[in-house]
Amino acid sequence: MIIRNAEIDGKIFDVLLADGLIAEIGKELKGDPHFDAKGGALIPGLHDHHIHLNATAAAMNSVRCGPPEVSGETELIQALNKDGEGWLRGVGYHHSVAGEIDRAWLDENGPDCPVRIQHRSGRLWILNSFAMAELDITEPANGRLLDSDISLRATAQFPDLKPLIARLLSYGITGVTEVTPSNGMAEYENYLREAKPLRVSIMGRADLSAKQSQHLKLHYHDHDLPALESLAQEIKQAHAAGRNIAAHCVTRAEVMLTLAALEMAGPIYGDRIEHAAIADDAAIDWMKKLGVIVVTQPNFITEREAAYLKDVPSDEHKNLWRLKAFADAGLKLAAGSDAPFGNPNPWAAMAAAVSRPKGFEDEAVSPEAALGLYTKPANDAGAKPRKVKIGEPADLCLLDGSWAQARKNLTDVKVQATWIGGNLVYNRVD
Repeated sequence: MIIRNAEIDGKIFDVLLADGLIAEIGKELKGDPHFDAKGGALIPGLHDHHIHLNATAAAMNSVRCGPPEVSGETELIQALNKDGEGWLRGVGYHHSVAGEIDRAWLDENGPDCPVRIQHRSGRLWILNSFAMAELDITEPANGRLLDSDISLRATAQFPDLKPLIARLLSYGITGVTEVTPSNGMAEYENYLREAKPLRVSIMGRADLSAKQSQHLKLHYHDHDLPALESLAQEIKQAHAAGRNIAAHCVTRAEVMLTLAALEMAGPIYGDRIEHAAIADDAAIDWMKKLGVIVVTQPNFITEREAAYLKDVPSDEHKNLWRLKAFADAGLKLAAGSDAPFGNPNPWAAMAAAVSRPKGFEDEAVSPEAALGLYTKPANDAGAKPRKVKIGEPADLCLLDGSWAQARKNLTDVKVQATWIGGNLVYNRVD
Protein backbone atom coordinates (compact mmCIF):
# COMPACT_ATOMS: atom_id res chain seq x y z
CA MET A 1 0.00 0.00 0.00
CA ILE A 2 1.07 3.58 -0.65
CA ILE A 3 0.01 6.36 1.70
CA ARG A 4 0.00 9.49 -0.44
CA ASN A 5 0.28 13.14 0.60
CA ALA A 6 1.23 12.44 4.20
CA GLU A 7 2.93 15.02 6.40
CA ILE A 8 6.13 13.73 8.01
CA ASP A 9 8.11 16.21 10.10
CA GLY A 10 6.36 19.12 8.39
CA LYS A 11 6.87 17.98 4.78
CA ILE A 12 4.60 16.09 2.38
CA PHE A 13 5.64 12.62 1.21
CA ASP A 14 4.31 9.35 -0.16
CA VAL A 15 5.02 6.27 1.96
CA LEU A 16 5.24 2.73 0.62
CA LEU A 17 4.30 -0.06 3.00
CA ALA A 18 5.54 -3.56 2.11
CA ASP A 19 6.13 -6.80 4.05
CA GLY A 20 5.01 -5.14 7.28
CA LEU A 21 7.62 -2.38 7.05
CA ILE A 22 8.01 1.16 5.80
CA ALA A 23 9.73 0.32 2.52
CA GLU A 24 10.13 3.73 0.89
CA ILE A 25 9.46 7.41 1.56
CA GLY A 26 9.51 9.81 -1.37
CA LYS A 27 7.59 11.90 -3.89
CA GLU A 28 5.05 10.50 -6.36
CA LEU A 29 5.79 6.85 -5.62
CA LYS A 30 4.35 4.36 -8.10
CA GLY A 31 1.98 1.59 -7.13
CA ASP A 32 -1.47 0.58 -5.92
CA PRO A 33 -3.52 0.45 -3.82
CA HIS A 34 -3.12 3.85 -2.25
CA PHE A 35 -4.57 5.86 0.63
CA ASP A 36 -4.82 9.65 0.36
CA ALA A 37 -3.67 11.22 3.62
CA LYS A 38 -4.74 14.68 2.39
CA GLY A 39 -1.88 16.37 4.19
CA GLY A 40 -2.58 14.78 7.56
CA ALA A 41 0.32 14.11 9.92
CA LEU A 42 1.61 10.53 9.73
CA ILE A 43 3.13 9.48 13.05
CA PRO A 44 4.22 6.21 14.64
CA GLY A 45 1.37 4.14 16.03
CA LEU A 46 0.77 4.86 19.70
CA HIS A 47 1.54 2.37 22.46
CA ASP A 48 -0.29 2.33 25.80
CA HIS A 49 2.43 1.13 28.16
CA HIS A 50 0.11 0.41 31.10
CA ILE A 51 -3.41 -0.95 30.63
CA HIS A 52 -5.65 -3.71 32.01
CA LEU A 53 -7.40 -5.14 28.95
CA ASN A 54 -9.92 -7.50 30.52
CA ALA A 55 -10.91 -5.02 33.22
CA THR A 56 -11.27 -2.21 30.68
CA ALA A 57 -13.40 -4.35 28.38
CA ALA A 58 -15.63 -5.27 31.32
CA ALA A 59 -15.85 -1.64 32.42
CA MET A 60 -17.27 -0.67 29.03
CA ASN A 61 -20.39 -2.64 30.02
CA SER A 62 -20.46 -1.34 33.59
CA VAL A 63 -22.23 1.48 35.39
CA ARG A 64 -20.09 4.50 36.20
CA CYS A 65 -20.28 5.12 39.95
CA GLY A 66 -17.80 7.91 40.56
CA PRO A 67 -16.52 11.30 39.39
CA PRO A 68 -16.91 12.96 37.02
CA GLU A 69 -20.09 11.16 35.94
CA VAL A 70 -21.42 10.66 39.48
CA SER A 71 -20.55 13.12 42.23
CA GLY A 72 -23.16 12.61 44.96
CA GLU A 73 -25.28 10.00 46.73
CA THR A 74 -28.50 10.88 44.89
CA GLU A 75 -26.79 10.57 41.51
CA LEU A 76 -25.32 7.21 42.54
CA ILE A 77 -28.71 5.83 43.57
CA GLN A 78 -30.19 6.95 40.26
CA ALA A 79 -27.34 5.35 38.31
CA LEU A 80 -27.73 2.02 40.10
CA ASN A 81 -31.50 1.82 39.70
CA LYS A 82 -31.83 2.17 35.95
CA ASP A 83 -33.60 -0.66 34.12
CA GLY A 84 -31.55 -3.76 33.46
CA GLU A 85 -31.35 -7.50 33.90
CA GLY A 86 -28.92 -9.86 35.61
CA TRP A 87 -25.84 -8.66 37.44
CA LEU A 88 -25.07 -4.97 37.86
CA ARG A 89 -21.36 -4.18 37.73
CA GLY A 90 -20.29 -0.71 38.83
CA VAL A 91 -16.86 0.89 38.45
CA GLY A 92 -14.98 4.01 39.50
CA TYR A 93 -16.51 4.50 42.95
CA HIS A 94 -14.83 7.02 45.26
CA HIS A 95 -15.72 7.78 48.87
CA SER A 96 -16.33 11.44 47.97
CA VAL A 97 -19.60 10.31 46.35
CA ALA A 98 -21.42 8.75 49.32
CA GLY A 99 -18.85 7.80 51.93
CA GLU A 100 -17.69 4.26 52.74
CA ILE A 101 -20.71 2.44 51.34
CA ASP A 102 -21.14 -1.23 52.16
CA ARG A 103 -23.46 -4.22 51.80
CA ALA A 104 -26.18 -2.64 53.92
CA TRP A 105 -26.08 0.59 51.92
CA LEU A 106 -26.41 -1.30 48.63
CA ASP A 107 -29.24 -3.44 49.97
CA GLU A 108 -31.14 -0.32 50.99
CA ASN A 109 -30.41 1.89 48.00
CA GLY A 110 -29.61 -0.42 45.10
CA PRO A 111 -31.72 -2.64 42.82
CA ASP A 112 -33.06 -6.10 43.71
CA CYS A 113 -30.36 -7.98 41.80
CA PRO A 114 -26.72 -8.97 42.38
CA VAL A 115 -24.59 -5.82 42.56
CA ARG A 116 -20.83 -5.43 42.80
CA ILE A 117 -19.10 -2.06 42.65
CA GLN A 118 -15.37 -1.56 42.19
CA HIS A 119 -13.57 1.25 43.97
CA ARG A 120 -11.56 3.64 41.80
CA SER A 121 -8.33 2.21 43.23
CA GLY A 122 -9.15 -1.17 41.72
CA ARG A 123 -8.47 -2.91 45.03
CA LEU A 124 -11.91 -2.91 46.65
CA TRP A 125 -15.17 -4.54 45.59
CA ILE A 126 -18.43 -3.76 47.41
CA LEU A 127 -21.14 -6.43 47.15
CA ASN A 128 -24.81 -6.46 48.09
CA SER A 129 -26.55 -9.44 49.71
CA PHE A 130 -27.80 -10.80 46.37
CA ALA A 131 -24.23 -10.86 45.01
CA MET A 132 -22.78 -12.46 48.15
CA ALA A 133 -25.43 -15.18 48.04
CA GLU A 134 -24.84 -15.77 44.32
CA LEU A 135 -21.09 -16.15 44.91
CA ASP A 136 -21.52 -18.08 48.18
CA ILE A 137 -19.52 -15.45 50.10
CA THR A 138 -20.22 -14.85 53.79
CA GLU A 139 -17.18 -12.85 54.87
CA PRO A 140 -16.59 -10.02 55.33
CA ALA A 141 -20.13 -9.45 56.48
CA ASN A 142 -20.11 -5.82 55.34
CA GLY A 143 -19.54 -6.90 51.72
CA ARG A 144 -16.34 -4.87 51.32
CA LEU A 145 -13.87 -7.28 49.72
CA LEU A 146 -10.30 -5.98 49.60
CA ASP A 147 -7.80 -7.41 47.10
CA SER A 148 -10.17 -10.21 46.10
CA ASP A 149 -9.95 -9.98 42.31
CA ILE A 150 -8.59 -13.50 41.87
CA SER A 151 -11.40 -15.17 43.82
CA LEU A 152 -14.08 -13.08 42.09
CA ARG A 153 -12.57 -13.68 38.66
CA ALA A 154 -12.68 -17.44 39.20
CA THR A 155 -16.46 -17.31 38.75
CA ALA A 156 -16.37 -15.14 35.61
CA GLN A 157 -15.53 -15.61 31.94
CA PHE A 158 -13.12 -13.43 30.01
CA PRO A 159 -14.95 -10.41 28.54
CA ASP A 160 -15.25 -9.77 24.82
CA LEU A 161 -12.25 -7.62 23.87
CA LYS A 162 -13.46 -6.65 20.39
CA PRO A 163 -15.30 -3.40 21.32
CA LEU A 164 -12.30 -2.25 23.33
CA ILE A 165 -9.83 -3.14 20.58
CA ALA A 166 -11.90 -1.18 18.06
CA ARG A 167 -11.89 1.82 20.39
CA LEU A 168 -8.12 1.68 20.91
CA LEU A 169 -7.49 1.43 17.16
CA SER A 170 -9.63 4.54 16.65
CA TYR A 171 -7.20 6.44 18.92
CA GLY A 172 -4.25 5.37 16.75
CA ILE A 173 -3.07 2.80 19.30
CA THR A 174 -1.21 -0.07 17.66
CA GLY A 175 0.06 -1.83 20.76
CA VAL A 176 -0.45 -2.15 24.50
CA THR A 177 1.35 -3.47 27.55
CA GLU A 178 -1.02 -5.55 29.68
CA VAL A 179 0.02 -5.07 33.31
CA THR A 180 -2.46 -7.02 35.47
CA PRO A 181 -0.40 -8.69 38.24
CA SER A 182 -2.54 -11.86 38.31
CA ASN A 183 -1.94 -12.65 34.63
CA GLY A 184 -1.15 -16.36 34.23
CA MET A 185 -1.16 -18.84 31.39
CA ALA A 186 -4.93 -18.66 30.78
CA GLU A 187 -4.81 -14.87 30.50
CA TYR A 188 -1.68 -15.00 28.34
CA GLU A 189 -3.32 -17.36 25.84
CA ASN A 190 -6.53 -15.32 25.83
CA TYR A 191 -4.69 -12.07 25.04
CA LEU A 192 -2.76 -13.68 22.19
CA ARG A 193 -5.96 -15.03 20.73
CA GLU A 194 -8.42 -12.19 21.36
CA ALA A 195 -6.40 -8.94 21.35
CA LYS A 196 -5.51 -9.08 17.65
CA PRO A 197 -4.50 -7.06 15.68
CA LEU A 198 -2.88 -5.12 18.53
CA ARG A 199 0.71 -5.86 19.41
CA VAL A 200 0.52 -6.99 23.03
CA SER A 201 3.27 -7.19 25.65
CA ILE A 202 2.19 -9.02 28.78
CA MET A 203 3.25 -8.67 32.40
CA GLY A 204 2.22 -11.19 35.00
CA ARG A 205 3.01 -13.77 37.62
CA ALA A 206 6.23 -15.58 38.40
CA ASP A 207 5.01 -18.79 36.73
CA LEU A 208 5.12 -17.18 33.27
CA SER A 209 8.36 -17.64 31.37
CA ALA A 210 10.61 -14.85 30.12
CA LYS A 211 9.50 -15.67 26.58
CA GLN A 212 5.85 -15.23 27.52
CA SER A 213 6.23 -12.23 29.82
CA GLN A 214 9.18 -9.83 29.90
CA HIS A 215 8.18 -8.36 33.26
CA LEU A 216 7.23 -9.84 36.60
CA LYS A 217 4.57 -7.49 37.99
CA LEU A 218 5.13 -6.61 41.65
CA HIS A 219 1.99 -5.30 43.29
CA TYR A 220 2.35 -4.43 46.95
CA HIS A 221 0.62 -1.75 49.02
CA ASP A 222 1.35 0.20 52.19
CA HIS A 223 -0.64 -2.20 54.37
CA ASP A 224 1.13 -5.36 53.11
CA LEU A 225 4.63 -4.27 52.16
CA PRO A 226 7.11 -7.16 52.29
CA ALA A 227 10.40 -7.08 54.16
CA LEU A 228 13.21 -5.43 52.24
CA GLU A 229 15.25 -8.63 52.02
CA SER A 230 12.22 -10.59 50.80
CA LEU A 231 11.46 -8.10 48.03
CA ALA A 232 15.11 -7.98 46.97
CA GLN A 233 15.14 -11.77 46.74
CA GLU A 234 11.99 -11.73 44.59
CA ILE A 235 13.68 -9.27 42.24
CA LYS A 236 16.85 -11.39 42.10
CA GLN A 237 14.81 -14.47 41.19
CA ALA A 238 13.04 -12.60 38.39
CA HIS A 239 16.37 -11.41 36.99
CA ALA A 240 17.82 -14.92 37.22
CA ALA A 241 14.83 -16.17 35.20
CA GLY A 242 15.60 -13.63 32.49
CA ARG A 243 12.81 -11.24 33.43
CA ASN A 244 12.62 -7.62 34.46
CA ILE A 245 10.41 -6.36 37.25
CA ALA A 246 7.65 -3.76 37.01
CA ALA A 247 6.69 -2.47 40.43
CA HIS A 248 3.42 -0.76 41.35
CA CYS A 249 4.54 2.40 43.19
CA VAL A 250 1.84 4.92 44.08
CA THR A 251 2.78 5.98 47.61
CA ARG A 252 6.10 7.27 48.91
CA ALA A 253 6.58 4.11 50.98
CA GLU A 254 6.01 1.88 47.95
CA VAL A 255 8.50 3.87 45.87
CA MET A 256 11.25 3.99 48.48
CA LEU A 257 10.98 0.32 49.46
CA THR A 258 11.09 -0.75 45.81
CA LEU A 259 14.13 1.40 45.07
CA ALA A 260 15.93 0.06 48.14
CA ALA A 261 15.15 -3.52 47.11
CA LEU A 262 16.31 -2.86 43.54
CA GLU A 263 19.56 -1.42 44.82
CA MET A 264 20.06 -4.46 47.05
CA ALA A 265 19.20 -6.93 44.28
CA GLY A 266 21.05 -5.06 41.56
CA PRO A 267 18.94 -3.34 38.88
CA ILE A 268 19.14 -4.36 35.22
CA TYR A 269 18.05 -2.43 32.15
CA GLY A 270 14.30 -2.73 31.63
CA ASP A 271 13.24 -2.67 35.29
CA ARG A 272 10.22 -0.38 35.63
CA ILE A 273 8.53 1.79 38.21
CA GLU A 274 4.82 1.92 37.44
CA HIS A 275 2.95 5.16 38.25
CA ALA A 276 5.49 7.01 40.44
CA ALA A 277 2.44 8.98 41.52
CA ILE A 278 4.33 10.86 44.19
CA ALA A 279 8.05 11.42 43.82
CA ASP A 280 10.18 14.05 45.53
CA ASP A 281 13.57 15.13 44.23
CA ALA A 282 15.40 12.53 46.35
CA ALA A 283 13.31 9.73 44.82
CA ILE A 284 13.97 11.07 41.33
CA ASP A 285 17.71 11.15 41.96
CA TRP A 286 17.59 7.57 43.24
CA MET A 287 15.60 6.38 40.22
CA LYS A 288 18.12 8.06 37.93
CA LYS A 289 21.00 6.38 39.76
CA LEU A 290 19.39 2.95 39.39
CA GLY A 291 18.53 3.51 35.72
CA VAL A 292 14.91 2.44 36.06
CA ILE A 293 12.21 3.23 33.53
CA VAL A 294 9.24 5.23 34.84
CA VAL A 295 5.85 4.54 33.28
CA THR A 296 3.39 7.13 34.49
CA GLN A 297 -0.17 8.35 33.82
CA PRO A 298 -0.39 12.04 32.81
CA ASN A 299 -4.20 11.77 32.66
CA PHE A 300 -4.68 11.34 36.42
CA ILE A 301 -3.66 14.88 37.38
CA THR A 302 -6.68 16.13 35.41
CA GLU A 303 -9.10 13.26 36.04
CA ARG A 304 -8.55 13.29 39.82
CA GLU A 305 -7.76 16.96 40.39
CA ALA A 306 -10.64 17.56 42.81
CA ALA A 307 -9.73 14.57 44.98
CA TYR A 308 -6.05 15.53 45.08
CA LEU A 309 -6.84 19.10 46.09
CA LYS A 310 -9.05 17.80 48.90
CA ASP A 311 -7.14 14.74 50.13
CA VAL A 312 -3.44 15.41 49.43
CA PRO A 313 -1.59 17.90 51.67
CA SER A 314 -0.77 21.06 49.74
CA ASP A 315 2.97 20.70 50.36
CA GLU A 316 2.87 17.42 48.42
CA HIS A 317 1.14 18.83 45.33
CA LYS A 318 4.48 19.66 43.73
CA ASN A 319 5.42 15.96 43.86
CA LEU A 320 2.24 14.58 42.27
CA TRP A 321 2.37 12.89 38.85
CA ARG A 322 5.53 14.67 37.81
CA LEU A 323 6.64 14.85 34.19
CA LYS A 324 9.01 17.74 33.51
CA ALA A 325 11.13 16.90 36.55
CA PHE A 326 11.48 13.30 35.36
CA ALA A 327 12.47 14.47 31.89
CA ASP A 328 14.85 17.14 33.17
CA ALA A 329 16.59 14.52 35.32
CA GLY A 330 17.15 12.37 32.25
CA LEU A 331 14.94 9.53 33.45
CA LYS A 332 13.71 7.04 30.88
CA LEU A 333 10.00 7.84 30.70
CA ALA A 334 6.86 6.49 29.02
CA ALA A 335 3.14 6.65 29.68
CA GLY A 336 0.02 4.55 29.79
CA SER A 337 -3.60 5.03 30.72
CA ASP A 338 -4.04 2.54 33.59
CA ALA A 339 -7.49 1.94 32.07
CA PRO A 340 -10.07 1.18 33.33
CA PHE A 341 -8.91 3.30 36.28
CA GLY A 342 -8.05 6.07 33.83
CA ASN A 343 -9.35 7.23 30.47
CA PRO A 344 -7.88 5.02 27.71
CA ASN A 345 -7.78 7.94 25.23
CA PRO A 346 -4.07 8.80 24.86
CA TRP A 347 -4.86 12.18 23.29
CA ALA A 348 -6.67 13.27 26.46
CA ALA A 349 -3.64 12.19 28.48
CA MET A 350 -1.27 14.09 26.17
CA ALA A 351 -3.45 17.17 26.53
CA ALA A 352 -3.30 16.79 30.31
CA ALA A 353 0.51 16.55 30.15
CA VAL A 354 0.67 19.83 28.20
CA SER A 355 -2.06 21.80 29.98
CA ARG A 356 -2.00 20.72 33.60
CA PRO A 357 -4.51 22.10 36.14
CA LYS A 358 -3.82 25.26 38.12
CA GLY A 359 -1.33 24.55 40.85
CA PHE A 360 0.30 21.69 38.97
CA GLU A 361 1.55 23.64 35.91
CA ASP A 362 5.27 23.38 36.71
CA GLU A 363 5.35 19.76 35.55
CA ALA A 364 3.86 20.46 32.09
CA VAL A 365 5.75 19.33 28.98
CA SER A 366 5.61 20.24 25.30
CA PRO A 367 3.19 18.55 22.86
CA GLU A 368 6.15 16.82 21.22
CA ALA A 369 7.37 15.45 24.55
CA ALA A 370 3.85 14.31 25.41
CA LEU A 371 3.55 12.46 22.10
CA GLY A 372 6.93 10.86 22.70
CA LEU A 373 5.62 9.18 25.85
CA TYR A 374 3.31 7.10 23.64
CA THR A 375 5.62 6.32 20.72
CA LYS A 376 8.25 4.26 22.55
CA PRO A 377 8.78 0.71 21.24
CA ALA A 378 6.38 -1.92 22.54
CA ASN A 379 9.12 -3.94 24.21
CA ASP A 380 11.23 -1.06 25.51
CA ALA A 381 9.49 1.82 27.24
CA GLY A 382 12.88 3.34 28.00
CA ALA A 383 13.99 3.72 24.38
CA LYS A 384 13.78 6.86 22.28
CA PRO A 385 10.44 7.61 20.58
CA ARG A 386 9.99 5.83 17.27
CA LYS A 387 10.11 7.71 13.97
CA VAL A 388 8.41 7.28 10.61
CA LYS A 389 11.41 6.12 8.60
CA ILE A 390 12.44 3.42 6.16
CA GLY A 391 12.89 0.00 7.71
CA GLU A 392 10.64 0.65 10.70
CA PRO A 393 7.55 -1.52 11.32
CA ALA A 394 4.55 -0.12 9.45
CA ASP A 395 2.61 0.57 12.65
CA LEU A 396 1.26 4.02 11.89
CA CYS A 397 -1.32 6.59 12.89
CA LEU A 398 -2.68 9.22 10.49
CA LEU A 399 -4.15 12.41 11.90
CA ASP A 400 -6.84 14.37 10.05
CA GLY A 401 -4.72 17.52 10.04
CA SER A 402 -1.14 18.67 10.27
CA TRP A 403 0.94 18.33 13.41
CA ALA A 404 1.08 22.14 13.65
CA GLN A 405 -2.71 22.08 13.98
CA ALA A 406 -2.80 19.08 16.32
CA ARG A 407 -0.28 20.45 18.81
CA LYS A 408 -2.45 23.52 19.46
CA ASN A 409 -5.11 21.41 21.15
CA LEU A 410 -4.38 17.70 21.54
CA THR A 411 -7.84 17.11 23.02
CA ASP A 412 -9.39 17.82 19.61
CA VAL A 413 -7.14 15.48 17.64
CA LYS A 414 -8.99 13.08 15.35
CA VAL A 415 -7.33 9.96 13.99
CA GLN A 416 -8.11 9.32 10.34
CA ALA A 417 -6.50 5.89 9.96
CA THR A 418 -4.38 3.29 11.74
CA TRP A 419 -2.07 0.64 10.28
CA ILE A 420 -0.49 -2.35 12.01
CA GLY A 421 2.15 -4.26 10.11
CA GLY A 422 1.14 -2.39 6.98
CA ASN A 423 -2.48 -3.50 7.24
CA LEU A 424 -5.18 -0.84 7.47
CA VAL A 425 -6.99 -1.70 10.71
CA TYR A 426 -8.98 1.51 11.24
CA ASN A 427 -10.37 4.04 8.75
CA ARG A 428 -12.61 6.73 10.14
CA VAL A 429 -15.87 7.23 8.31
CA ASP A 430 -17.25 10.76 8.79
